[in-house]
Amino acid sequence: MKEHIEVSLTGHVATVTIDRPPHNHVNAALIGALADTLEELDRDDRCRAIVLATAGRVFCGGADLSGDKPLVTDSGEAETPILYRNAVRLFATRKPIVAAVQGAAVGAGLGLALVADFRVAVPEARFSANFVSLGFHAGFGISHTLPRVIGGQKASLMLLTGRRVKAEDALAWGLVDELVPAGRLREAAGALAGEIAAAAPLGVEETRATLRGDLAAAVEQQTRHERIVQDRLMATADFREGIRAVAERRPGNFVRG
Repeated sequence: MKEHIEVSLTGHVATVTIDRPPHNHVNAALIGALADTLEELDRDDRCRAIVLATAGRVFCGGADLSGDKPLVTDSGEAETPILYRNAVRLFATRKPIVAAVQGAAVGAGLGLALVADFRVAVPEARFSANFVSLGFHAGFGISHTLPRVIGGQKASLMLLTGRRVKAEDALAWGLVDELVPAGRLREAAGALAGEIAAAAPLGVEETRATLRGDLAAAVEQQTRHERIVQDRLMATADFREGIRAVAERRPGNFVRG
């Protein structure tokens, strides 16, 4: 999956771009490659801050749930434990991250955006934790990271309804830190990362570590719980119906079973 990740360095700011058309769907291999990239940047003293971006119109459409066996690797093994181990690696990296969100950040795509310390978005961006619409449970540590950013009440609203949150509301809730025109997204994200990179790097990293505390460990613990519930729900008729409904672009007809 390294071929889907591009890295460039301007001054002390690295831009990491995921380009996996058409919707930048994530899987265990892609998140593993991203974790490798961020860990490499941790070891590169030239890099002091990171812009996390994606190509195309969609920031990230989430995990690929198409096919008869969603969330299964090519070898037939379950993707989820590998995906979540790699997600924890993202949260464990040391350099500050600014996400540039140009479109929908859905499901695991929202989880990816929450890896960042800050999110700069365009007015067209949308944020959705749509797991319940799939007959499913939140993953990628979102049940921990989303309340941490926007508070328990707003997080409950997103997680229990699956609604899409507009960029303007996301800004008011604190899910987005800056809202800029589409033509200025990379520039604005780079400017914020550059402001961070202009400060003393050791001081920045230590302050970030203090602010984040045991975030990586908390995400690891939370993904264990999320996976147990997800495994149980994947065996239900409601989950199968949710996958069909999303593929057919219609509301789900759930039966509590």
